[in-house]
Amino acid sequence: QVQLVESGGGSVQSGGPLRLSCAASGSTSSIYVWAWYRQAPGKQRELVANIPHDGSTNYVDSVRGRFTISRDNARNTMYLQMSSLKPEDTGVYYCNAFSADYNDYWGQGTQVTVSS
Repeated sequence: QVQLVESGGGSVQSGGPLRLSCAASGSTSSIYVWAWYRQAPGKQRELVANIPHDGSTNYVDSVRGRFTISRDNARNTMYLQMSSLKPEDTGVYYCNAFSADYNDYWGQGTQVTVSS
């Protein structure tokens, strides 16, 4: 089992930065892929970025160049550094961990609101 807790959400003006954190506990050595998802009001949850076990990174086109995903293995923590935020980035951001034994774990979500 893996437990995930997000932090760092809040309200920010358009163009501003925000950093999200996701602290993992439990069987963290089983995590194969870390990821951030978001869900805007009235829309489906979408993948924002992920970082597989090999350390490579992947981003949805709408955030590439503005967001940076990273992880600190020693602290079992993943981050999402967001810059040049836009109102369309508003939503609930969820931390996700996919384990080597095919289990999907989710955090409780953290709200990000970008005002114009």
